[in-house]
Amino acid sequence: QVQLVESGGGSVQAGGSLRLSCAASGFTYSTYCMAWFRQAPGKEREGVAAIDRDGSTTYADSVKGRFTISKDNAKTTLYLEMNGLKPEDSAMYYCAADRYRCTLINGSPSMVYKDYTSWGQGTQVTVSS
Repeated sequence: QVQLVESGGGSVQAGGSLRLSCAASGFTYSTYCMAWFRQAPGKEREGVAAIDRDGSTTYADSVKGRFTISKDNAKTTLYLEMNGLKPEDSAMYYCAADRYRCTLINGSPSMVYKDYTSWGQGTQVTVSS
């Protein structure tokens, strides 16, 4: 049974940093595309970053240059390093596994919501100005 457990969220001031982790189990982690999504109150869930089985990445324009997604196949853990945090980054952050193992769009891992399943419970990130 697929299980994803996020951790590492918290409250920081603008300009601060956080590192989110997502512990995965119950599937062949190394062969899947994985992604981070976020959802703020009253807004739709949006893709933040994705990584494929070879380490290629995709980022939302709003986080490029500030966030870094990575994965440790030995630990079956997904990470999201977040630097230069802004108040608009405040949201619940979720990790997810690709519904079809690994969906590529123009050669890069998808960040489309419908391509992902097996969501974790989320970890809250709050950035104050």
